[in-house]
Amino acid sequence: MKKSIVLGNGESRKWFNHDYLDYAIANIETWGCNAIYRDGRVDNLVAMDYAMQQEIYMSGYPIHNKCWFANWNKVPIQAAEMMLLGFGISSEFVHWPMSWLEKGVNSKLECVISGKDPAILGDRVSEMMKEFPHLDIKDLKLKMEKDMGIWITPVQEKDYVENIQNYYGWSAGNTALSLACEGGAKEIYLLGFDLSDYNLSFNNIYKGTDNYLPDSAKGFNPANWIVQMTNVFEKYRDNVFYWTDSSWELWADKFMPKNVKHIDKDEFMDKVGIF
Repeated sequence: MKKSIVLGNGESRKWFNHDYLDYAIANIETWGCNAIYRDGRVDNLVAMDYAMQQEIYMSGYPIHNKCWFANWNKVPIQAAEMMLLGFGISSEFVHWPMSWLEKGVNSKLECVISGKDPAILGDRVSEMMKEFPHLDIKDLKLKMEKDMGIWITPVQEKDYVENIQNYYGWSAGNTALSLACEGGAKEIYLLGFDLSDYNLSFNNIYKGTDNYLPDSAKGFNPANWIVQMTNVFEKYRDNVFYWTDSSWELWADKFMPKNVKHIDKDEFMDKVGIF
């Protein structure tokens, strides 16, 4: 039976030493999200956020390690030049590596262009405040500004990046969970899958670092995450999901199907063979 460990970045996995993965039994595939690459290697790294994709790629990690990036479509470098000339986007919203610019643009290069037009930011904030008037407008702007802009990432001819399709709007953790199931895993161990709460502070072990929200940010409404997780649990109802060390009890009466089991860290270590 194929097994997978899917590592989210919730603070409930602070106890987990990344070196543990070196001792896991050989037939367990590992999945991780976003900045986890800073701490070590996983078999599959998933990133949906454009800023994180650029950070990961420019680190060189995907040249030797399998990655899954959303909307990762390579185009000739000239397309970036034409787009910037045609749209008049302010330079503060254009993210491309200075080292690349200093070397000069090689016309043979390809790149990936990702992002959201910053011109729509004001309208989107107004729409959200009308629909959800209870939200903190400063916190809302903080979160929406983070994802606004254009990221232009030069790419090498050969890498190990797979383009994720059919997961628009999904979180990296739930996308990794679903991809692990698509890959044939029947026994899946979830760690660091903490359900956020808007009334509490932002829950992420990388908060306050590059390309993450600051410590002062509020949490997120977990409704979309719950819908996504429920879809995975129900679609793969013949799988067994072991949800480790999280605040799942708060939501157990809402979406805890029979194929989801809660275990603590000691059970996790025992089941995956880490000693």
